[in-house]
Amino acid sequence: MNDKSIGLIELSSVAAGFSVADTALKAGNVKLLLSRSICSGKYMVLVAGETAAVEAAIETATEVANGCLIDKITIANLHPDVFQAIGRNSPAEPNGALGIVESFNVATLVRAADAAAKAADVQLLEVRLAMALGGKAFFTCTGDVSSVQAAVQAARNVISEAGVLVNAVVIPRPHPDVYREVI
Repeated sequence: MNDKSIGLIELSSVAAGFSVADTALKAGNVKLLLSRSICSGKYMVLVAGETAAVEAAIETATEVANGCLIDKITIANLHPDVFQAIGRNSPAEPNGALGIVESFNVATLVRAADAAAKAADVQLLEVRLAMALGGKAFFTCTGDVSSVQAAVQAARNVISEAGVLVNAVVIPRPHPDVYREVI
């Protein structure tokens, strides 16, 4: 299975989330990456696979959301760093400036992280999706100052356009203790 594309559905109901996950998996040849409740009583379903299969799974699953749909996305050719940074279990090495981008919406944050990784030569450190965040999501990235600034601006544009930007900052030379909190 080609896991270069992802689909994400964010729901306002846990019960609807289970139904949506089941429908997505039955609708196409996709792999379940995440299916879990997230802060503020929401639920998230994240699948991966070939683009056509992911699109079919997301569209079919959306039909059973029963008015509980918050957002949905399909991203073809997702940057490989985004896959690695979602739920990162092993720390990445910080390298220079630190960028942090925060969104009120999980789906938009994933789209923004992909835009950031594609916009500049940065390394995504983590993509955290609504766990212990009151339903918000954020990602962190590192690289030289100008690259991090470009990546953060690309992400800011995606999130601002959707109207769900919480904040976005670039720290040119973070204290080592700040990096220890990030990774």
